[in-house]
Formats: sequence, C-alpha cells, structure tokens
Amino acid sequence: MGVRKLIASWPVARQLGGGDPLGLGVAAKSRRSEALTPRTDTADRVVESICPYCAVGCGQLVEDEKVTQIEGDPASPISRGRLCPKGAASEQLVNSPLREYRVKYRRPHGTRWEDLSLDRALDMIADRVIATRAATWEEMDEEQDLTLKRTLGFAHLGGATLDIEENYLMKKLYTALGAIQIENQARI
Repeated sequence: MGVRKLIASWPVARQLGGGDPLGLGVAAKSRRSEALTPRTDTADRVVESICPYCAVGCGQLVEDEKVTQIEGDPASPISRGRLCPKGAASEQLVNSPLREYRVKYRRPHGTRWEDLSLDRALDMIADRVIATRAATWEEMDEEQDLTLKRTLGFAHLGGATLDIEENYLMKKLYTALGAIQIENQARI
C-alpha cells in the first residue's frame, strides 16, 4: 500500500478531505462498521423502553420479553439511537446470574444475611422512620422562641438514577416528615 493510500484511509483524512468535516456521516464509517446491523434486527418482537441507569432517559429497543438484546432507539429525541456503555450493557442488569431477587437483611451486630419479603422489609423501614421521627422531633426552640417543626434524626441523599418526577415526590415525602437535610447527588 502506498503512502498516499495509507494516509487517505485514515479517518481524519477522510473527515477533512471529504464532505463531512464534523465526522458525523461517511467519514465516521469504515467497511466493517457499514456491514454491522442492529442486534435487534432478527428479533421476533422489539419493544421501546427507557434506560434505567440515569435520569437522562435514553431510548432503548429491547428484544423479546426475555430481554436478550438491547439497542439504542433511533426514534428517541434524547439519545437518537446512541447508548453509553452502561446503557448498552443494561441487558446484564436483567439477566445477570448475580442478580438478587429477595431483600437481604443483616441484623445489627449480625454476621449473616437473611432473606426478607418485600412487605416485611418495608414495614421495618416504616417503623424505624416513625420511631426516629418521634424520638428526634423538635417542635420549638424555647430559647429563641422559634417554631421549628423538624427532625434532624434522618436525612436523604438522592441519586442520579431517579428522574425528576421521582425526586420531586421524594422531596415532598421527606419535607412532610419534617426532614431538613435533603440533598441530591446531582448537586454535590
């Protein structure tokens, strides 16, 4: 292969020398990438979904009800068919052999995990929130004659995997419970 042919085969040379200076079309394609087809092309049934990893909400095309393949959804106005590495690997979230299907609980000072039903775990959480709120409730600051109506007994740190609606509802819940230490990972 001559030097000119070698240089012309480089993606940067194709990008700058062709009609695609931003590298968004033909300059970004190779012979190998042009031959690739979406993994969902051979599926019997493909459904639209949204990636569960962050609050961006990238569109996904999911193959079959067993989730055997996932591709970016070109019709999504958010991601336009693209997925980050986490979104592209989200099939593993559903099908991993390490996936837990039961609530795991380890008692204080315990050395073993035990399985709990979801109802039992939620009841335990609710009981602890109610007890903590009752034990740490501050109605008034008598010295400064201020009405407080708050608790410093628990706080909340939200994560980026929650969407705006979920974060809104959680903020309302914790405010209604009297918590004042409410923060989100996105602001830290």
